[in-house]
Order: sequence, then structure tokens, then C-alpha cells
Amino acid sequence: MDQASSSSEGKKSFTDPVTVDDNEEREAIEIALFQVPECYVYLIPPRKTAASYRADEWDVNKWAWEGALKVVSKGEECIIKLVDKTTGELYAQAFLREGELHPVEAVIDSSRYFVLRVEEKIDGRVRHAFIGLGFRERTEAYDFQAALHDHMKYLNKKKTAEEMEQHFQNTSSVDYSLKEGETIVLQLKNRSDKDTKSKTVEKSLGNLSLEDKGKSIETTIPSIIPPPPPPGPLSPVTTAQKSPSNLPPSLSLQRSSEQQDLDTKREEEEKKEDLKAKDGGVEDAPDDDFGDFQAAG
Repeated sequence: MDQASSSSEGKKSFTDPVTVDDNEEREAIEIALFQVPECYVYLIPPRKTAASYRADEWDVNKWAWEGALKVVSKGEECIIKLVDKTTGELYAQAFLREGELHPVEAVIDSSRYFVLRVEEKIDGRVRHAFIGLGFRERTEAYDFQAALHDHMKYLNKKKTAEEMEQHFQNTSSVDYSLKEGETIVLQLKNRSDKDTKSKTVEKSLGNLSLEDKGKSIETTIPSIIPPPPPPGPLSPVTTAQKSPSNLPPSLSLQRSSEQQDLDTKREEEEKKEDLKAKDGGVEDAPDDDFGDFQAAG
């Protein structure tokens, strides 16, 4: 019994809520967003009107405190810490939380000076105070504002992601399963004529023998028209006839052998006719000597 009770007590110690809270605090790690080794704190008079703060109303050459500034992110909180340069002792801090007033307000006459709303717990109550904050360089002041802006963007993205996740869980929780007595009606379209034709052909072929099947299949296959024969070689006569007649003399086409033979024959006949014409003219010419000889006898 003693052993059982001791084992049960050991199990309870693992689920102790105190240890769970410690684990949650350990998970919230501080992440440094911005750090500058030198900044200045000013004690400013309370604002009497709704007008914005002005740095020329302070004595900027007489600061109340000088030290380092750190901007860290811890969970959903952004903490602005003013610490000592050497010891790291905390001087003051401000908190940037979603849904609350922004703890930093810029002055209207300079880009290096701000008004910081710091808070501190005194006797269980949260106290607020407004102090002036200044940087030596404008780039440091710009990086300080950018770090605060990035943290606010991170909170907005986280919020939208949580809303999307919640919306997805609500929409995905719909039950699409069939309840008792519910049925599904499926409407199928009519089959095409090709399917019916193929089935009728298969049924008709089922009662035939192998030879009849082969014949019937041959008849069912549509005849394929053969391609036209290739064109024959072109003859030189046809090419000569189809060739244009208006070609220049420099582009004369080559005549065929038969045409050349005809041309040579025509030339020979023309030569013979010329020779005959010459011979006939000699015979028909009057012979004066022969006439004179007859007249004398």
C-alpha cells in the first residue's frame, strides 16, 4: 500500500499546475528587436493643452539620465527597457500591448526626440509617468520606431491567422455522412449509339463459327480507299507545250530531237529548190550566138 501511494503521489507531481505555469513562463522567451548603447532621458513639464509635445520647450543639453535602451518582444508584449550601461540595472520600462494606448509619442519639431509613457507597480497598483527620450543620431530614432512597428505587424498577422484557423475549424466540422433513412439518387445519362451498335455486333457474332466471324468482321470493316497513284514523269513535248511562249530569246528551251530532224530536212529541201531555180534560169536564157549562127546559114 505504501508503495502504491508513493507512486500515485509521484504521478501527481508531474501534473502539478505550478509546474505547468513554470513551463509556460519559460516558453515566453525575450527576443531583442532593437538596442542602442546611448540615449538620454529628460524630465518634462506636464502638458497643459491638447497640443503635441515640442522638444524646444525642454532643455535638451541638460538630461536627467543617460544609459542604454533595449526593445524586446516577450510573447505578445513589446517592452521598452532603459538600463544602466555598466551594471544593466533597470531604470524604467514601457509596454506596448494590443488594444492599449501607444506608449511612444513623437514631438512635432524634431525626429530624434519622443515622449515615453513608463509604468511601474507600486504597492500592487500600476503607476504611469511621462518622460522625454532623445537619441544622438536620426538613424537610431528611425530604427527605434521601425522595431515598434514590426511588432505591431506581427500581432496583426497572428490575429488574422487565428481567425482563419477558427473559421476553418467551424467550416470543416460540418458532418456530411448519411443519416438513417437517407438515400442518394444518381442520374446516369443514356449510353451512346456506338455502345449499342457494338453490343449488337457482339451478340450476332456470338452465334457464328470462326470462319463466319472472320468474314463478317471483314464486311463490317469499312473499305479503305487507296491513295491516288503518284504522278508520272513529264515528257519533253508536254513541257514544251506547257512552257510559256513569251520567254525572252536568251531563255530558249531545248528542242526535241524530232523537231531538230524536221528542221534539217526543211533546210535541205530549201537548198535543193534554190539550186533548181538557178539551173532553170540558165536554161531559159536566150543564146545570142546560136541565133546568129542560124541566121547566117
